[in-house]
Amino acid sequence: MDTTEFWRIIDSARGRAGEGLAFAEALVEVLAARPPREILQYHERFEEFHAALYRWDLWAAGYLIGGGCSDDGFIDFRAGVIALGQAWYERAAAAPDSLAEHPEVSAAAVADDDAVFDELVNYAAAYAFERLTGDEDDFYEAWDAYAAERSAVPASAADVAEDMGERFSFDDAELHRRLPHLAALFLGDLAR
Repeated sequence: MDTTEFWRIIDSARGRAGEGLAFAEALVEVLAARPPREILQYHERFEEFHAALYRWDLWAAGYLIGGGCSDDGFIDFRAGVIALGQAWYERAAAAPDSLAEHPEVSAAAVADDDAVFDELVNYAAAYAFERLTGDEDDFYEAWDAYAAERSAVPASAADVAEDMGERFSFDDAELHRRLPHLAALFLGDLAR
């Protein structure tokens, strides 16, 4: 599956999501309408895009937006960034502070709601596979066989851990310096 088709799937799910239907559920529906091999191909691309966001500057953005961000939280944050669609994914990857301009993020700062974090997006391929086969374990077996056939498993966060960029403190002053727009939204004025 090429990049264009991956983002077409994300856009299709975004178009279906709305009143009463969460994005992750819409994504499962879109994927479950495809053959099993395409679900595996989608998951391969998802893992690549997900791993590419494993960086300290993006973790800091998740930390600000989420009011903290554990290892598991960062997994969910990166899935949520993918769920925003290609344009926002690319903006966030290029400049994490640009997430301050996303309507859901700015609204979350005022309402103290979660934004961007979407745990279930991580499992959309497995849930779609389960709808087709009736057994979630079938996905993991098929994934292992697919990865072996491809002779390479997509990069995971563990594979790119050494390339996370410069590690820095998530203290207020450093966050204001590195992510001024997000810090202003979630921490307020540094002078306070």
